[in-house]
This record gives sequence, structure tokens and C-alpha cells, in this order.
Amino acid sequence: MDTGHLTTPFGRRPMALTLVRRQIETKKAATPTAVDKWRVFRDIGDARARLGLQDRALAVLNALLSFFPATELSSDKNLIVFPSNAQLSARANGIAGTTLRKCLGSLVEAGIIIRKDSPNGKRYARKSGEGDIEDAYGFSLAPLLARATEFAALAQEVAAEQRRFRIMKDRLTIVRRDVRKLITVGMEEHLPGDWAAAEACFIDIVGRFVRRPTLRDIAASLDEMSLLHEEVTSLLEMQEEIKKSDGNDIASGCHIQNSNTECYIELEPSFEKKPGEKSATNKTTTRKNESEVFPLSMVVRACPEVAVFGPRGSVGNWRDMMSAAVTVRSMLGVSPSAYEEACETLGQAGAAIAIACILERANHINSAGGYLRDLTAKARRGEFSLGPMLFAQLRANAAPTKRATSSRQRSIVHLRPQGTDFFT
Repeated sequence: MDTGHLTTPFGRRPMALTLVRRQIETKKAATPTAVDKWRVFRDIGDARARLGLQDRALAVLNALLSFFPATELSSDKNLIVFPSNAQLSARANGIAGTTLRKCLGSLVEAGIIIRKDSPNGKRYARKSGEGDIEDAYGFSLAPLLARATEFAALAQEVAAEQRRFRIMKDRLTIVRRDVRKLITVGMEEHLPGDWAAAEACFIDIVGRFVRRPTLRDIAASLDEMSLLHEEVTSLLEMQEEIKKSDGNDIASGCHIQNSNTECYIELEPSFEKKPGEKSATNKTTTRKNESEVFPLSMVVRACPEVAVFGPRGSVGNWRDMMSAAVTVRSMLGVSPSAYEEACETLGQAGAAIAIACILERANHINSAGGYLRDLTAKARRGEFSLGPMLFAQLRANAAPTKRATSSRQRSIVHLRPQGTDFFT
């Protein structure tokens, strides 16, 4: 293959170190004996994004290849073509002269062709008496032969990436459809759980979809939507567990017995009742009957500090969770009456979740007992639900470890509904 010595462009066009490196690599490359020029052209077209080429640059390259008489590029042939700009423009569908020069420059910078300018900058060839070309000035197609294997590998990588993109896009479409319909079922059937927060998370994830996503964008959206799908599925699976446990002490609400028969001093103010006023915790109070039970794994992930107060230093089921809550209640100075009122209004599991969330924010709360009474009063008036508070704690725990967590864990951060203050 005749690549010649290092050449520099004619006129005011500068010589860059990248162009020198390209020519050296072309000369030293282990080139194949011959390659099909149109096969190489197709590989370059498939990998044009990796090479930084536009469609019009490919049209100019196609025109240049048409001036090479043979179908195969081989090392024993002269690989320099020397058409004029007018001829190139005609074969490139009448491309403008300014655009033609820009496309030729991009092909040179990408290492697809090499300039070999004559002393006066013209493109021509000198032939011998027998008609053979002795020397030619124009554009060398030697890089196409030298980098044919590289272009083929790039084309295969792009094709594999496109396959992965299509597969992940299909998966995202299916998961998105499933989550939307499962949330609709939960809301229309009035099933227990904070479906409004789940729908807010779904809308937030969908709202961050871009018009022309990359493979990374699709992967991130799929991770977030898959995590939301798992949480929604857990909420639905909990319904069957709640039905099966209607007869146990969790569903019916076991009596909270204070083993300390001595009188106690409440560490938070109690609400005084006027004469004739009915007690706020009388038997007419309607229990929520575990209406906001969440997956235990979600609660432990949002409130990890409560786990160490379990019976065996861990929380493996709801019974362990409520036992840990009673221990934490005493540690925080919450009176038995305040906790019993919370159980009356929020349910056994709901009160345990509230205590766990208060434990996470104990450094920011002056009176844990008074805070719990305030939440109970708001819940009794229908102004408070456990879902937003739990999801807010999930976000608070995820923020410090954002770099260390996977993209699947990041989707929980966006579950907070608009306009809700969870810790007021």
C-alpha cells in the first residue's frame, strides 16, 4: 500500500498533531490484503456517531469511493483519488461548495481519508507513457484499508448497543404499564396503603422522561420504575396477609398493658377535658384497623435505628416491630397514655411506624410525647397519614449515601407528594 511520506496541507490550512498521528498509524497498521470498499463504507455509516460524522459527510465519502475504479481496496493499488470539487459536488447530490469543504475536513479529522496536496493545491495525476499512474495528488483512501477491522468492530458495538436499547425500552414500557394499572386498582378499590404517594412517584418518574433518551437514560428510568413496581406489588400482597391475620393480635389490636403498677409522671402535656366532654380515646373512637400498613422491609429501610431495639437485636416481623416500638417509647419518654391513644387512632402497626420515624428525628424534636399526641390529633381529624412521613424518611436516609447507592434506590427519593409538610 502506497501511503507515501508524511504530508501537510496546502495553503493556509494548519497542520495538527492529530493529523500527523493519523498518518503514522496508517503507515504502521497491519493492513489486510484487500477489502470491499462498500462494506467498509457501510461499517463507517453504522458507526458514524462514534466517529463524529454527519450524514452529509457520508455522502461525500460515498462520492469519493465512486471515483476509485475497483470494488476492492488493496495494498498493491494506487489508493489516491483526485476529483475536483465540481465533480464531487455533482456526485454528492449537488452539495454546496462550503458544505463540501466542511465535510472533507471532518473526514480528514476523523482519520477516514488523508490529504495529499500537490505543490499548487490542485488535484491531478501524472501518468507514464504506458498510461499507468506514477504519482497522484488528492485524497488517499489508505485509512479505509488500514482501519477496516476497527470500523467493523465499531459497527458491531453500535448494533449490540441498539439491541440493548430496544430490549430495555420494551421492558420500561411494560413496567410502566403495570405500575399505572396496579396503582389504579389500589385507588379504585380503596385498598389500604398510601396510593397517592405511589402515584406521585409514578408521575415524577414519567415526568423526567426525555424526548430522545440514551441507553443510560432508559436504564435509569427502568431501575426507578422497577423499584416502584416492587413497592406497589408489596402493598397489594400485604392485603392477603392482612386478611389472614384478622384474628391475631396485630389485626384486632392487643391490649397494651403497663407492667408498672406505680403511678407515673407524664413527660409531655396531656390534653385536658372540659366537664361533660367525651374522652378522645373512648370506645367510640374508630380504629384504622391497620389501614396504612406498609411492607416491613420498607419501614426498616426508612427507620433503620429501630431494628436494634428488637427482641433479638433485629426486626423480623411485625410483632418484633411493635415490641421494639414499646422499648423506644419508654426510651424517648413517651407516656403509655400517649402511645395508647396513638394505637387507638393509627392502629398497632401505625403507632409503631410513627415511633420509629420519631426516633430517626429525635435530635430535632423537643418532646417526643407531645409530638406523638399532635400527630394522633391530626390523624383523628383526617389531616395526617403515615405514608408521606415514611416516604420523607426514606428520602432523608437516601440523601447522604446518594453516591454509594444504586440507581434503583434513587427512585424512592422522589416519592414525596407536592405541597405536604411531613414533619410540622
